[in-house]
Amino acid sequence: MTNDNGRSFGRHLLIVGLGTLIATTVISFFAETLVRQLAQFGVALFLLVLIIIANVGFDVIGTAAAVSREAPFHAKAAKKVFGAQHSVYLVKNRDKVANFTQDVIGDIAGIIAGALGISLIVQVALLHPGVEGIVFNVLITAFIASIVVTGKAYGKRIAVEKAEGIVFMVGKVLAGTEKLRFWRLEPGDHNRKSR
Repeated sequence: MTNDNGRSFGRHLLIVGLGTLIATTVISFFAETLVRQLAQFGVALFLLVLIIIANVGFDVIGTAAAVSREAPFHAKAAKKVFGAQHSVYLVKNRDKVANFTQDVIGDIAGIIAGALGISLIVQVALLHPGVEGIVFNVLITAFIASIVVTGKAYGKRIAVEKAEGIVFMVGKVLAGTEKLRFWRLEPGDHNRKSR
């Protein structure tokens, strides 16, 4: 049993490593292309805000899954409450959920935020040639990092206080997307439901 768990965890690490490498390569290329294409300061700023919100939001989900207990969701699942089974799955796989939401998504969001920050810096430098490039670069980078870290700190507090509600909400979203046949949580789920 231990060897099976070790192999399963090793496979998970390999998938996470390769998946992150591929995703980061593709998204970095996309971000660099985006930086060159974005000619409007407002669009770049709007996308940056969206990326920061997504980064903080996924961090909240990972933290909530990590601190939640299974028991309340098992009770709901026994009553066949919509989304409860998916919530159990999230809590049972809390380490993978936290790794994906906080590390994989967080790192990718960080890359995109950095690229958008560069876009903002370039656009301001073009509009105001007199602005000191290095100083402005440092200020924008520090501001983005400060907003992300502060947002995550506040998000973690909410995640700890309302962990079960957050996990249940995500469980319902996952159940809804699965019901629409976008994906499957576990192989064979639909076959059991259709009987």
